Amino acid sequence: MSAALGWIVVKVGGEVVASPHMAAIASDVVSLQTRGERLVLLHGGGPQATELQGRLGQTPRLVGGRRVTDEAALDVIKMVVAGKVNVDACAALLAAGGRPVGLHGASALAIEARKRPPRVVSGGGPDPVDFGHVGDVIGVNRGLLELLASAGYVPVVASLGADRRGAIFNINADAVAHALALGVVARALVLVSDVPGVLADVKDVASRVARLRAADARRAIGDGTVTRGMIPKLEEAFAALEAGVASVHIVGRLQPGELAREIEAPGSVGTVLVP
Repeated sequence: MSAALGWIVVKVGGEVVASPHMAAIASDVVSLQTRGERLVLLHGGGPQATELQGRLGQTPRLVGGRRVTDEAALDVIKMVVAGKVNVDACAALLAAGGRPVGLHGASALAIEARKRPPRVVSGGGPDPVDFGHVGDVIGVNRGLLELLASAGYVPVVASLGADRRGAIFNINADAVAHALALGVVARALVLVSDVPGVLADVKDVASRVARLRAADARRAIGDGTVTRGMIPKLEEAFAALEAGVASVHIVGRLQPGELAREIEAPGSVGTVLVP
């Protein structure tokens, strides 16, 4: 391990929390914390929300890889993301010997947000899109995170924001991870997905790009090489770099030890993003 210890923000998708790989990630999180790092685990829950919407007779609407959230969809997000997925993520850390504390936006404004105004988004066509009960992060409660981490706890944050009037907002988990990384001045932001990084050929996992520049990523989005959920992931990653996060990594479903290896040897496991 490097001597330069600090905050590491690890974001996992809902599909990762539900997979056997979550045990390895939890083990690495606890190991890094034991070595002196301060960890925040941030999670989404898109697949689980989509599955429950289907069972409830709702039809999910996605624009440019982003979920449009009406009242019914927001209720599902609350139940799934702040409920089942958060509990399951905490349980994985418990099993690994950690001391997780589940949080969401309404937990002392751990994630403070405001409603997102209609906007044009990549992959969404030329007209502004109103995403409904979707928010943009305007602040994080660093004092709360510091308090928990200094006492040996791992904050496990669901990607739901809140405002001071108690309104709740669904927020893209990559955007929340970006805000958390900035809020705690993280030395590394790791985005764990179901793919091993950015792929030159989406059908070939061996085509992983170890190092990717912003200009090349934008070109890949423009020519259709990068599609769907990877679009907002890359856009948020480069926004994080431009705002001062030291490094951003996109990795796949990790095996034991690979989280620490990627942080110490960028690009060895996933894709490291550079300005």
